Amino acid sequence: MQYTLKKSLGQHFLTDEKVCTQILSALQEDPFEQLLEVGPGGGALTRFLIPLKGIRFKAVELDAEKVLYLKHTYPILNDKIIEGSILDIAVPFEGPFTLIGNFPYNISTQIVFRVLEWKDQVPVMIGMFQKEVAERIVSKPHTKVYGILSVLVQAFYEAEYLFDVPPGSFNPPPKVTSGVIRLRRKAASVPMKSERAFFTLVKAAFNQRRKMLRNPLKPFFEAAVLQEEIFTKRAEQLTVEDFAALTFRMGQQNTGAANNSL
Repeated sequence: MQYTLKKSLGQHFLTDEKVCTQILSALQEDPFEQLLEVGPGGGALTRFLIPLKGIRFKAVELDAEKVLYLKHTYPILNDKIIEGSILDIAVPFEGPFTLIGNFPYNISTQIVFRVLEWKDQVPVMIGMFQKEVAERIVSKPHTKVYGILSVLVQAFYEAEYLFDVPPGSFNPPPKVTSGVIRLRRKAASVPMKSERAFFTLVKAAFNQRRKMLRNPLKPFFEAAVLQEEIFTKRAEQLTVEDFAALTFRMGQQNTGAANNSL
């Protein structure tokens, strides 16, 4: 049974077994009992995950043709595939689960935000991204790629860049190099007034990243507070902890304290 590639879904299927074994090795460094694969596609990585002993496995795949192909090729998956988008489905397990996948480039950032929504149940994520996005997630302050995604992820997870994946590892080869990263949830997330306040503050700061913070953050703080030295800095100069600490000083009407979700 054959399948077709759909550019509209950003499909680049992994074909390099060496990369699959590297991902599997990284996966097995942390204990888990439940595993969700996002976007199994043609099953290159899936076939390495199916034999894992003592775990509950599910995969979520949007492309109906790939769902049929996977069920035909690996009959054991018949009741383990969720047909739909990771961005739309309900939480697939009760209790904690690890999330893994070669993520479609066109929704990879949205998948990270989905992981943040599910963070109480996702202690570990191993994902393949366009290298530029992977580097952005793991980047540190005082770098050009440090931004909203870096700060929001690193408030809750330790982010680690594992290895590059060259274009030739895929069919069709993408025009860019890919990168595999691992997120491990922190034992204690960074203290903040509320997640809503944190999200709002970080987004506002980086939306005008070339300006001193007192400009983009003017709506959120009293005039006297904005005279402090930290507001003469730019967003990329602040640590995750700096942003979190500032949320406690935001005006009550701007914190979104009634809504604790991202």
